[in-house]
Amino acid sequence: MANAAAPSSPVPPGRPFAGLIPSLIGFGGAPLGDLYVHLDEVTAQDTVRAALAAGINLVDTSPLYGHGLSEHRIGAALRSVPRDSVIISTKVGRWMAAGQPTGDGSGYAGGLPHPAVIDYSYDGAMRSFEQSLLRLGTDHIDILLIHDVDIWTHGDRMEQRFSEAMDGAYRALERLRASGAVKAIGVGVNEAEMCVRFARSGDFDVMMLAGRYSLLEQGALPEFLPLALEKKIAVMLAGVFNSGILATGARPGAFYNYKPAPPEVLARVARIEAVCASHGVALPQAALAFCAAHPAVATIVLGAVTPQEVARNLDLVARPVPAALWRDLKAEGLLAEEAPVPEA
Repeated sequence: MANAAAPSSPVPPGRPFAGLIPSLIGFGGAPLGDLYVHLDEVTAQDTVRAALAAGINLVDTSPLYGHGLSEHRIGAALRSVPRDSVIISTKVGRWMAAGQPTGDGSGYAGGLPHPAVIDYSYDGAMRSFEQSLLRLGTDHIDILLIHDVDIWTHGDRMEQRFSEAMDGAYRALERLRASGAVKAIGVGVNEAEMCVRFARSGDFDVMMLAGRYSLLEQGALPEFLPLALEKKIAVMLAGVFNSGILATGARPGAFYNYKPAPPEVLARVARIEAVCASHGVALPQAALAFCAAHPAVATIVLGAVTPQEVARNLDLVARPVPAALWRDLKAEGLLAEEAPVPEA
């Protein structure tokens, strides 16, 4: 698939940080690790190239995604474009043990036959970083995040993991940033509370938060997002559709937090969807516009598995949303009163 010399509908720029200027919409590589289904190799790489051709310049991935497969596929696709035209984001916290029994606990439908070893030590982070360089086919990473230090992932062992990460992985990331091998360092987690703890414990440039700031829930609004503005920490939002329900609507079998949505979530989303429909606005269109309005948000990372999905996501971003929609959502108690919304 050929890359366009210049995108016909450029993606708006996001918020600059650490000398980087990301596109407002980033490309999320988790699905390219065969997250739910086995993907065709050619389609997977064409999807990355379609995102780049459309003007998306930030690509986020992780060793976890398909146990290296996402990084492999993204690395292959990026070899057709100048390295400096792309902002690559990946993560540490796991390295792959080649040649070991894989087991069946990866959570991915496919992926590579390399089991993940959770390791937030200094040496573990460096090992993860080196493996990522090889899979991505590059000599530097633009954004490097400590991955999944949260209760969601580690349960009762979270405090131990947090200490390990600050004593080990964080020191590794500081060294890599100082050497120029990495431009920005941060964390990627599922809980706003952990973003606050990390922000108060170290010197971070950026944080990726999944699912906790969306049209459905604004748990990051009271503390983390103001702290991010105060400390000049750029925010990469992921999971802005809350695992699917804000994309599909309140339908039978809709997913929320990677599980079938409970009745109370279905009911709330149905009410939000009804307000959107009354203004002629699609639910995912409103979801993206809302997330982009917060001044701490640098970029919104969206996954896709076909070029058509990339085009659909960008079409949603380009559509205007009437100001009356936000007033109605707040009036019905469906949106936090203090939440920033797009200007008319």
